Amino acid sequence: MKSTKQSYGRFAVSIHWLSAILILVLLGSGLRSDMTLDPAVKIAILRVHIPVAILVLVLTVARLVWWWRFDKKPAPLEGTPSWQKSIAVWTHRLLYVLLFVMLGSGIGLSILSDAPDAVFGSAELPDFSQYLPRTAHGIAAKILAGLIALHAGAALFHHFMKRDVTLMRMWFQKGSD
Repeated sequence: MKSTKQSYGRFAVSIHWLSAILILVLLGSGLRSDMTLDPAVKIAILRVHIPVAILVLVLTVARLVWWWRFDKKPAPLEGTPSWQKSIAVWTHRLLYVLLFVMLGSGIGLSILSDAPDAVFGSAELPDFSQYLPRTAHGIAAKILAGLIALHAGAALFHHFMKRDVTLMRMWFQKGSD
């Protein structure tokens, strides 16, 4: 379950990939919700978006507690230039910050607009654009999408161009527990 000096453990790998998939669902459903004018479609999308966001919050907190209390991340690969180590550290930190901005602004937007009553009850769907957290939510979503593309691109660069084990360290290793 725990990480080794060479690779991430099953728990960290599982949370990483599950979170990645769910965050892509959130970005896609958020974009789709923002683009539709049909309130019924928007409600249907938000019925997926809101619970998935809560799950991402739980997974993100679980991941941070895991790193803080139970596990340590593997050291960077030998020979990695210090500037790449620094970019990797700051990219991961910014991913967490943006996730919490997204989750916090989403919670704020839900509370201020009474969205759960419309999405899961019978109230009328509010105009989200009139609430301040909506702006932060939209800006953070765009930055998060770009940062995810950068993160995935770097992993693919390491895998296909540098042909190192960076990407495989965040995959399920045979015989690891």
